[in-house]
Amino acid sequence: MDSYISFKDRFFVGQSVKDIIKGYFTEYETPKLVVIHNAKYAILLRIIQIIILAYSVIYLLIYEKGYQKLSTTVASSVTLKVKGIGYAYTSENKMIIIDGADYIIPPSENNAIFIMTNFIQTDQIRSTCVENIKLKEARCKHDKDCFNKPFTPNMNGRWTGRCLLSPEANIVNGTTDNTKTPTGLCEYAGWCPSEDDLSWTMLVQEVLNFTIFIKNFIEFPIFHVKHKNMVDNLKQCIFHPKTNKDCPIFTIDHIINEAEKNITERDLMLRSGGVIRVKLDWDCNLDRDLKLCKPKYSFARLDVPFNENPFSIGFNFRYATYWKQNQKDFRTLTKAFGLRLIITISGKAGKFDFITLTLNIGSLVGIFGLATFLCDIALLHLSKKASIYRDRVFEIVHLRTRAISAIALPRTFVQNYDAEDANSESHSETELSYKTPETTPVPPGKTVTIGPVSFINPIPSLC
Repeated sequence: MDSYISFKDRFFVGQSVKDIIKGYFTEYETPKLVVIHNAKYAILLRIIQIIILAYSVIYLLIYEKGYQKLSTTVASSVTLKVKGIGYAYTSENKMIIIDGADYIIPPSENNAIFIMTNFIQTDQIRSTCVENIKLKEARCKHDKDCFNKPFTPNMNGRWTGRCLLSPEANIVNGTTDNTKTPTGLCEYAGWCPSEDDLSWTMLVQEVLNFTIFIKNFIEFPIFHVKHKNMVDNLKQCIFHPKTNKDCPIFTIDHIINEAEKNITERDLMLRSGGVIRVKLDWDCNLDRDLKLCKPKYSFARLDVPFNENPFSIGFNFRYATYWKQNQKDFRTLTKAFGLRLIITISGKAGKFDFITLTLNIGSLVGIFGLATFLCDIALLHLSKKASIYRDRVFEIVHLRTRAISAIALPRTFVQNYDAEDANSESHSETELSYKTPETTPVPPGKTVTIGPVSFINPIPSLC
């Protein structure tokens, strides 16, 4: 019994697959227009159509400029110039004047600039001397403590293997003690004396009043358009977000205030350095006067804030200047802290293009058909008379054509079906005329059997 049920299930599955395959090649679907007189659904359809029309025209075509060909490919060049005179005080309380050649390091970079706001200077000579007193590994009592020591990044040179002791004083803590074994420091060969980066720093004054001139040239290659961020009659000015938005000259005070709102963080950035992104964003409508195309400036801080206690704070680096005197090598080692400004350029341009407009209108027409689709869902699935509407919309039409002559059907079925069709009132309106196999002339040498084919016609247009 179980084997019989299993065989029967397999038979029905195979028959269903066969019917699907046969229907795929023998059934044709075509839309049917049905007019339904219902004020509620007609009003719903018009409301949806008006909403879609307003969205398409106002937002997509006008606001988003759907009639323009857009390009985000922009070639640009940036030149930066900083002006301002600063000063700093040395550890001896002497004032030194600092100008652009001193605080712009290096003199030129690609799309970036560094402005030194604080620094430490150490005058050195190539020689041998004691290690930095703050380096714990350099403390010693005998020469063997300084011999064959592994190199560490904190070392200031190559250790000679000597421990420099003072018979009268303790070098480490600076006290005099003749009763105990003195503690000294290892000797190294290199640049002497060693740098103490925690000693007196020279903060550059008047940095916030320095000005930076951002000169930007751009080109949109697709449209062969070149432009710049400077007006034709540019005069000496300072950028202001309300009264002077076209001026490309900014103060360091304005830039750092826009990039960092916390006053404590701003002070620490001047002492320990920081990284700021300066962005110029172009949005050009080439259907208007090119002079109306102006960039928008924005500033953001890129380094980690100090209150998050990062592993490496701020931004700094070292550089040196060298000279010789009496066959001896000298240098001034400078550890510079400051603001590094990175310039980024982005932009897009649009211009009227008939092909783009045509494609977008075609897309909007497709979106407009969404109103009918939504109305069909409400009508066929949500309304109380959904079953009645479905019976009117989906109709089965039986046709007899020679294209399906290869489908064999029982002769008695064909005769009975002919009799039913003869009594149908809608036979002349919904079905094609045909002749039964008994009266249809058959070409000699061929046997033709004509059978019915079912057509299921889903109609998308309802309202």
